[in-house]
Amino acid sequence: MSKIKTYEEINQKLKAGKAVVLTAEEVSKMAQEASPEEIVEKVDVVTTATFGAMCSSGAIINFGHSTPPIRMEKIRLNGVPCYEGLAAVDSYIGATACDPDNPTYGGAHVIQDLLEGKDIVLEAWGKGTDCYPRKHIKTKININTINELILFNPRNAYQNYNVAVNTTKKMIHTYMGTLLPNLRNATYSTSGELSPLLNDPEFKTIGIGTRIFLGGTQGFVVWPGTQFHTTRPKNELGVPVTNAATIAVMGNLKEMSPEYIQAAYYEKYGVSMFVGIGIPIPVLNVEMAKRVSVNNSQIQSSVLDYGTVGTPKLGEVSYEELRSGSIKIGGKKIRTAPVASLSKARKIANELKEWLETGNFEISKPVQMFPQNTSLKSLKETEADHD
Repeated sequence: MSKIKTYEEINQKLKAGKAVVLTAEEVSKMAQEASPEEIVEKVDVVTTATFGAMCSSGAIINFGHSTPPIRMEKIRLNGVPCYEGLAAVDSYIGATACDPDNPTYGGAHVIQDLLEGKDIVLEAWGKGTDCYPRKHIKTKININTINELILFNPRNAYQNYNVAVNTTKKMIHTYMGTLLPNLRNATYSTSGELSPLLNDPEFKTIGIGTRIFLGGTQGFVVWPGTQFHTTRPKNELGVPVTNAATIAVMGNLKEMSPEYIQAAYYEKYGVSMFVGIGIPIPVLNVEMAKRVSVNNSQIQSSVLDYGTVGTPKLGEVSYEELRSGSIKIGGKKIRTAPVASLSKARKIANELKEWLETGNFEISKPVQMFPQNTSLKSLKETEADHD
């Protein structure tokens, strides 16, 4: 009979310092000689990780009340606009929001500056009411003067992502970096066999309430991410071959590190934010042992032409090919480059591994599993009524 473990059993072993924890890369190597049945006997938890640009990210901030108080209806942090429709002194700053006068500086930079202990200029306006009479305030804040600073990212850690190329004669600038004309380069994101959602493609252990490494501290998966798509094409192992599911995550930014939360600016595209995420996957049974054994040669990604309307698909390549430094499309050799950091992902996976081995981190069973058979709607352009 195949071995089956429980979350409780694994957590007891973690607390006792007796659990065997490996990174996803280490398990992939082990699987070259060991069967899934042997892996489930020997390994308790597998750590996965990614560190890449995640545009759908941001922070909830509570500034505290001034004397006299103000109901903030327009808010700027270092010139970057923040959402003001959250009561009087709550706000949400999106990572990709930017200062119109300085488009290379955005919400991600404000978040990183706060993490680094820098002062930020807060300026806010309100219409003035009987209970909130102040109409304007301009002051400095920092991570120690504000009440809450909560990272809340609606869409992170894509389950695979496309490879970007450009077949046109013109250089283009995208969120996948600069793409040279005539198929002169290819860029890709995702950490391959180390990537969290590729090691649990059917979400048997990842769901609402899963405890994760987030930005250097403990965080949680709080919901399926936006654009959560489980019906994308898959290979024979059930691994999506294009961008599929995502997760929404949350954690205390005051406990995070600027090493794992970093602002970025993409030329002629805009601001984004690199986020470090690590997810521990319990090896509960043979099925999960098979899943975490996946390697780069078994994970394919779709090559899309970002220079052509509709981004047509030109082929599929494996992460083993992408990591080799070049791929072939239509007989042409194209050099490749990642837009995510594998070295940082490896560091996260090993740091999470250490937390688990020393009993400083528990695995958590989801309080609710993610939906299945989901798809996406596109935005249809319709004629709007005009008054």
